Amino acid sequence: MAPQLWLLRHGEAVPHDSKPDAERELTARGERQSVAAGAGLARLGVEFAAIYTSPKVRAADTAKLAASSLNVDPEIEDVLGDGFEVEDALELLGRHDGGAKVLVVGHNPSFAQVVHDLTGARVDFKKGAVAAVRLSGRQGELVVLL
Repeated sequence: MAPQLWLLRHGEAVPHDSKPDAERELTARGERQSVAAGAGLARLGVEFAAIYTSPKVRAADTAKLAASSLNVDPEIEDVLGDGFEVEDALELLGRHDGGAKVLVVGHNPSFAQVVHDLTGARVDFKKGAVAAVRLSGRQGELVVLL
């Protein structure tokens, strides 16, 4: 089986001007989006080898809320905080067996760019959205967009 990279953009957060970027927390809506994402992935029966999250509060909280339905504890990965790229995604996937599914929780525009770089697809990555890419080397196929 081919490895799969699943990407979950953090839920809605408080406004940019309310506090430093790394400290912005989820709104009530963002919390609901995060819980719903985890519940949806659990209903799909997706089993993740790992969940990696940005250290920024809104992403880490999204990961914790989503992971509560997935039976995997999220791990902080600084690379997901800023400038996440294809090489970073491949390195995270490379830590696991060939057919592993790995969930990363982080930010746009990095996530949309990674999906584009792997698949050629242009996606509108809304807050709380999920995309999955099945990989064959550095080439990918978009298999899910929620």
